[in-house]
Amino acid sequence: MKFPVSFAKSDEPYEPGQGPKVAIVGGGFGGLHAARALGRAGCRVVVIDKNPYTSFQPLLYQVATGGLNPGDVTYRLRSFAARIPGTRFRLGSVTGFDLEKRRVFVDEGTPVDYDYLVLAQGVGANFFGLEGAEEHSNTIYTRTAAVKARDYILSNLELLDTQPKKNFDVVIVGGGPTGVEMAGTLAEMKSIGIPAIFPDVSTDRVHVTLVEMGEHLLGPFKPGLRHYTRQQLQRRGVDVRTTTAIAEVRDDSVLLKDGSTLPADMVIWAAGVGAHKGVLDWGFELGRGGRILTGADLRVHGQDRVFGIGDGSIIDSDPLPQLAQPAMQEGDFVARQILSLEAGGPIEEFEYFDKGTMATIGRNAAVVQLKVGKNKRDVAYTGIAAWSSWVALHLYFLLGGRNRMQSMINLGVRYLTFSKEGAGIIGDLVDENAKTQH
Repeated sequence: MKFPVSFAKSDEPYEPGQGPKVAIVGGGFGGLHAARALGRAGCRVVVIDKNPYTSFQPLLYQVATGGLNPGDVTYRLRSFAARIPGTRFRLGSVTGFDLEKRRVFVDEGTPVDYDYLVLAQGVGANFFGLEGAEEHSNTIYTRTAAVKARDYILSNLELLDTQPKKNFDVVIVGGGPTGVEMAGTLAEMKSIGIPAIFPDVSTDRVHVTLVEMGEHLLGPFKPGLRHYTRQQLQRRGVDVRTTTAIAEVRDDSVLLKDGSTLPADMVIWAAGVGAHKGVLDWGFELGRGGRILTGADLRVHGQDRVFGIGDGSIIDSDPLPQLAQPAMQEGDFVARQILSLEAGGPIEEFEYFDKGTMATIGRNAAVVQLKVGKNKRDVAYTGIAAWSSWVALHLYFLLGGRNRMQSMINLGVRYLTFSKEGAGIIGDLVDENAKTQH
């Protein structure tokens, strides 16, 4: 028995709000796709999240570099729930579960009862146990961290004007999309923004270094796209170091495993994601990176009414990339699974349709790798066409018309006026000692 992903009104298996109770932990890509599909199908849905908003993580680096306001990439979860029949939002951090009585415990208020549970809690930074990494690194995986990183970047740029002997050394750890996008944007702030708004500051005083342990940047991409990415970053003045492993992150430097050091006024950690600390206490079987193990049907090991989706879970037989597309597809799939189970239908195995991936490097430069047709033929392209595709797709997936419009305006203004006035959203100056913000 299959239900359409769209769950149009004519196909609703229940009257609105009369279906099974579904608790969804996490308001990210996967959780909201599941909530939308289930709510439209008539289920009683509660979305639980510790934040009152959902963040569009792929654009948080734009917040960190002053391209967008934090409100441009966040959307109120209560507003989302209000638009979906039978759906409510519950603010709180999950503290545990009673799997026999089917209850979710949160830090504030009464437990949330459920018939089915969807774990879509997402992930945080993974520091891989490296000494000093968590203490002395910045991340940009949350709205709060991105804003604080922006303010620290701004503060250091201002100090260049008042302290002639000071340099600003930024080390970005991780050569995936987040690291590449952050490195490219910072390099353009250096080469274009500084001459526009700091005419007395030499661009040579800002150094951006991108460190990647593997042999290539953007490992999953085709060799030609990886080469293009490295070339574009180097043209923008980024010091790209591949096959370079980090031994320790210190207050003012990064120690490499070969014994050399890199000066670092700021370390931005984009080397990978891992489980939230609270997940370790939930009692579920965990796999690599602290992710909750599921079967191919996305049910958590040992559970028949608990599903795991998104970055915070991993299919034991077929690990998927921690990207938005797998999470969104899993959210829709889990909704179909729950409705099928309720109707006495069969359970199915999840099949991921790889639509491709993309990453932006800077103005008019990006890489796109798509899967086209039934045969999943690879199509790859670069340059301004890829950059335009990247902008259009990310604006499309933002929640809320205001967010789309405001983001389009802010990115457009930055594109048109950056070389004249270093256009960027201003932040607050911070204490120089408060450089690590997670």
